[in-house]
Amino acid sequence: MAMVIRVFLFLLVSFYAIPSFAIYEDQVGLMDWHQKYIGKVKQAVFHTQKAGRKRVVVSTEENVIASLDLRRGDIFWRHVLGSNDIIDEFDIAFGKYVVTLSSGGSILRAWNLPDGQMVWESYLQGSMPSKSFLCIPANLKIGKDNILLVFGRGCLHAVSSIDGDVIWRKELASESLEIKQVIQPLDSDIISAVGFVGSSQFVTYQIDAKSGHVLKHTSENFPGGFSGELSFVSNDMLVALDTTRSTLVSISFGDGVTSFHQTSISDLVESSSGMATILPSKFTGMVAIRINSVVVFVRVTGVDKLEVVEKINYPAAVSDPLSFSEGQQAFAFVQNGESKIDITVKHANDWNKNLLKESIEMDQQRGNVEKIFINNYIRTDRTYGFRALIVMEDHSLLLLQQGEIVWSREDGLASIIDMTTSELPVEKEGVSVAKVEHSLFEWLKGHMLKLKGTLMLASPDDIVAIQGMRLKSSEKNKMTRDHNGFRKLLIVLTRAGKLFALHTGDGRVVWSLLLPTFRRSEACPNPTGLNMYQWQVPHHHAMDENPSVLIVGRCGLGSDASGVLSFVDSYTGQELNSLNLAHSIEHIIPLPFTDSTEQRLHLLIDANKRAYLYPRTPEALNICQLELSNIYWYLIEADKDIIRGHALQKTCNLEMPDEYCFNTRELWSIIFPSDSEKIIATERRKSNEVVHTQAKIVDHDAMFKYVSKNLLFVATVSPKGAGEIGSATPEESSLVVYLLDTITGRILHRVTHHASQGPVHAVFSENWVVYHYFNLKAHRYEMSVIEIYDQSRADNKDVWKLILGKHNLTSPISSYSRPEVMVKSQSYFFTHSVKAMAVSLTAKGITSKQLLIGTIGDQVLALDKRFLDPRRTLNPTQAEKEEGIIPLSDSLPIIPQSYVTHSLQVEGLRSIVTIPTKLESTSLVFSYGVDLFFTRIAPSRIYDSLTEDFSYALLLLTIVALIAAIFVTWVLSEKKELREKWR
Repeated sequence: MAMVIRVFLFLLVSFYAIPSFAIYEDQVGLMDWHQKYIGKVKQAVFHTQKAGRKRVVVSTEENVIASLDLRRGDIFWRHVLGSNDIIDEFDIAFGKYVVTLSSGGSILRAWNLPDGQMVWESYLQGSMPSKSFLCIPANLKIGKDNILLVFGRGCLHAVSSIDGDVIWRKELASESLEIKQVIQPLDSDIISAVGFVGSSQFVTYQIDAKSGHVLKHTSENFPGGFSGELSFVSNDMLVALDTTRSTLVSISFGDGVTSFHQTSISDLVESSSGMATILPSKFTGMVAIRINSVVVFVRVTGVDKLEVVEKINYPAAVSDPLSFSEGQQAFAFVQNGESKIDITVKHANDWNKNLLKESIEMDQQRGNVEKIFINNYIRTDRTYGFRALIVMEDHSLLLLQQGEIVWSREDGLASIIDMTTSELPVEKEGVSVAKVEHSLFEWLKGHMLKLKGTLMLASPDDIVAIQGMRLKSSEKNKMTRDHNGFRKLLIVLTRAGKLFALHTGDGRVVWSLLLPTFRRSEACPNPTGLNMYQWQVPHHHAMDENPSVLIVGRCGLGSDASGVLSFVDSYTGQELNSLNLAHSIEHIIPLPFTDSTEQRLHLLIDANKRAYLYPRTPEALNICQLELSNIYWYLIEADKDIIRGHALQKTCNLEMPDEYCFNTRELWSIIFPSDSEKIIATERRKSNEVVHTQAKIVDHDAMFKYVSKNLLFVATVSPKGAGEIGSATPEESSLVVYLLDTITGRILHRVTHHASQGPVHAVFSENWVVYHYFNLKAHRYEMSVIEIYDQSRADNKDVWKLILGKHNLTSPISSYSRPEVMVKSQSYFFTHSVKAMAVSLTAKGITSKQLLIGTIGDQVLALDKRFLDPRRTLNPTQAEKEEGIIPLSDSLPIIPQSYVTHSLQVEGLRSIVTIPTKLESTSLVFSYGVDLFFTRIAPSRIYDSLTEDFSYALLLLTIVALIAAIFVTWVLSEKKELREKWR
């Protein structure tokens, strides 16, 4: 009987002790979620002519080209180009290609319209930077090839649409020449290129489309000069603005003869005031002018015949003209209301006729309309209908049709600039927010599916249903805290000035707020968000108080622009308060102090190096004054290659006394020689990182980590190596790394990597820093690690001194004393380029660390810190093996199962954020770029709880089997004993 029990226990332990380095396919989506976005749309082209999938192709400010389903807004396909490969223009060519022009007119690509596969790519040569544009003639052929006309880098190119070969190239740009447009009249082999030389000379070229030869070149001076804006009204006439922006200049250039005619805007529009701008529209025989808040449409019937046909007051956006039938054009404009928008579609040939006029209720948190694109369709009664694609102030994208919002996309989440987290409220006693089952049948059905899955009898459809049930689990998506700390709110700030609160359970938007303080106004014409900080985090006993966050921004682009502050409730998304500051904001310092209301103190440094305390309360002022001598800060002037350390002094001497303002004094400065070193990267420890122990056992001896929060990692590179990889030879470039004390400015460690170059990505944790760079001599990427230990505490390792009390552990430690440190370092080859780096954080700092590396493939790789131990040797000793030291190798391993993003890609990856949970073994990971990805990781595996996929049913079956075995064994044993007694 005892033997049977031992066998069953061994099998049970063996079953549950099998190590798992990855997850199963049906576990994807249980602890993680992935959301795809495209960003704020710049251009849109509809493709609805043929039967089948109706789609709209868009390019965005996040450098994305994508094809969207017109019915639902889903992404058919998309491509995220590099940050240096900006999309200039794109269009749909010949009904089967999407042609994109990027990189300042130097790269032309053709993508297959149905599936987005690249058909060809062409690199266009040129001698000088210039404006670039793309022209797709309707019927211009050379032989059997349709050609594309591209102007970029000062040259006009004719490119074959079949394979992207350049048929001919003509250099047109010279110094101060700017070509504005290329025109190809129908049924003509002669194309015209027009532009300006300087601000007063108008030039035209007539070019043979088949050979590229210049047939005619004209140049005419205009005494008034041009502002540079123009609009073509026909193939031989355009309208431009003079330098004063008060006169319209009609330019006729047909038959090689150029003539000018001036018309004062005040003669066309009475009581017009303000600077005029020409809208970049393509109306036939018409030009659109914006004067302040009015758009004026002017019909041009001759070089000297201009007449106003319509004035529209306060339009938010005007669309490009749409040809919806032969010779007929329509355009749309939208006007913002208090809680709605008004869309009007007008007939460009009959201004008294509205083809469409609708009012649509709109969420005020989306802001105003910024862009509109229209498309037509044929209704069942054979009349023309119109749909509108609009881009809102918060960067969201909506499709409107028949007075309703067909679909919407929250593409503002593609431009996150900062994020923080907030705990959810505590679930009150007697109140359950869990979802109940709809009926007994659904309850039984769910449990039957789970039983089939446990017994491995589930079909593929059943597995999908089980996974869907897991994803909809109420326990995961509750709006209250859980005892493990997995459920939180991710509060993100986007470039549009909008806040989103995302639930960690499934990534849904709990609330969103378009910050009123960060919207354009007369007082703040160009608001920009900077950072977000925890403002008020109530203690765990303050259950009735809501936490809040602080959003810091500027009313302008320069560092000397005045600052703005906004305070937002983390649970409701309501703006509690906002401040328009009289001073600028150059640097923000969150202080480690809170007042009695749990508000955290912050110092805002302006351009004059004065520090302003927030919150502006007497209690906060008293706290700050008590700690005034212990507050230090530093400023990195990367453009000047200088780092300066500062301390606070007494209050400022201003015209208007301000007791919450403090002067600062410079304590130290480090000036890197500009002819040999340039700052390219800095990094410091996270303020919320917890270090479990300062001691580390090395060779049976205790070493103390140097865990000062004042350490700063600085990487510099020689000026010739500051460019892209390969811009300098190995002899010309070297990388220098420093560890600085920001209190004294003392350099604790310096190391030089010869023949190395940036970019440098680094992560700083506890007493070590890991950084990534490129080795020019080896032609490979490298990762180096530096660990720093405190030698001043070496005497504390003597146990007898501790017992006899012969040393003083209570002696004060000063940042001004010279530390005795010991440094260990090592370098390894790494096969990937890196976009971002982070380190796992846990609640107590006990769990071993993992590096989270954002690779060039937009995936997140988890790398055990033990691989980057500087004590690794080829043949570790027995003591080192007991410590877990891995034998030395020249390269870091890439284990496919270590990708926390699995097979998914976080397109445009910019940052990785790690968040500790209450469960010490687990850390939350949130990575964002154009896409969002969230998951949970366990660097040392889950050792303090059962996993979510733990099979309770199998455990129950095992217990039942054990009880049955015990009972059977007991019966057999009793029978055996009875037989022995009868002998």
